[in-house]
Amino acid sequence: MAALGSPLRILRGLLRELRHANGRADRPYRNMPAYQHVVAAFRAHRVTSEKLCRAQQELHFQAATYLCLLRSVREYGALHQEYHGKGERSPEEVAGLVGFRLPQQPGGKG
Repeated sequence: MAALGSPLRILRGLLRELRHANGRADRPYRNMPAYQHVVAAFRAHRVTSEKLCRAQQELHFQAATYLCLLRSVREYGALHQEYHGKGERSPEEVAGLVGFRLPQQPGGKG
């Protein structure tokens, strides 16, 4: 099993992905319920001098998995938007994509 990285790095990555997922500037991402839940969960499962949290590793693994999911969904959306078909194209546009020009018809037509 690969190393998970530090919990702080995973928390920062999660918050970055939530900021990307919000996408709206009119409403701060810190008011999102997902943001508040993630921060509260990390605060509740931190290790203090008074107690040892048994579920810390579970939370760490779940957070890393959720971060991977959020990052993958965002990257998929970007790839889909870039490479998704735009419908049927005209012959002139297709020729331009591959670097060709269509021949001109005599008489100035075309």
